[in-house]
Amino acid sequence: MTADALPRLSRRAALLAGTVLVTGCGEDGSDGTAESPAPADATAPPATAPSSDPASPPPAPATSSAASGRPALAKTSDIPVGGGTVFTDEKVVVTQPAQGEFKAFSAVCTHQGCLVNKVADGTIDCPCHGSKYRIADGSVAAGPAPRPLPAEQIEVSSGEIILT
Repeated sequence: MTADALPRLSRRAALLAGTVLVTGCGEDGSDGTAESPAPADATAPPATAPSSDPASPPPAPATSSAASGRPALAKTSDIPVGGGTVFTDEKVVVTQPAQGEFKAFSAVCTHQGCLVNKVADGTIDCPCHGSKYRIADGSVAAGPAPRPLPAEQIEVSSGEIILT
């Protein structure tokens, strides 16, 4: 029989077959199956192993709103009056144009899709080409952005801001 005529095994099937062969022969002549645990799924990560993938998002914030059950994006005290905070993982920017008034917008610039990176002097700023958006309504304050930032829905409750 030629090598081309042999069936191809997936890596998982080959590993499992190798495990059966290794555990199938005990040193004492027994079949070894009574003492050998079932083979572990070689493709499943350990339950307690932390992710080492740099593209993995960080764990969600520890706090959550009792009303919605969703994790809190931030505390209201974290958002400065007349300013805001960019949440890059969620691709959202939350502003507080006036005391107690919170707004949320997409953090994706409408010019070429870059993420805005800061809120300063009453504007949400994009580092790529200089577009600026007003913190009160997301409208364009300086181009080349062609459109305002789309609004995002948030819930403000018990001193927490929840993205809905």
